Amino acid sequence: MRNCAIAAILLGVVPDQLLEEAARRFSLLGDVNRLRILSTLHAAGEQSTGALAAKTGLAVANVSQHLSRLMAAGLVSRRRGGSHAYYTISDPTLASLCDLVCTSVRERAASLAHG
Repeated sequence: MRNCAIAAILLGVVPDQLLEEAARRFSLLGDVNRLRILSTLHAAGEQSTGALAAKTGLAVANVSQHLSRLMAAGLVSRRRGGSHAYYTISDPTLASLCDLVCTSVRERAASLAHG
């Protein structure tokens, strides 16, 4: 019931084009490896592709593909330095969005553990 109410509110307030963009954004953030990359960038700040690969346990090529998608969506930006590229989070809303979602996940896990 609550999901229907939220959908009704969003459909009444947010134009369809923005809903489609929101769906693309959530889809992009729905990949655990991209979340690992963003979490690492949030915690450690600017990182090279190789450093992100080492810190996330992903292959450099895989990290590079994910970073390309995140850059295309405007979530991260790249700075070239010599023969390396360095990435940082460029969307200031990501931290608050992740905090909101992670808080909800923690609360849900706690309620399931206690009840």
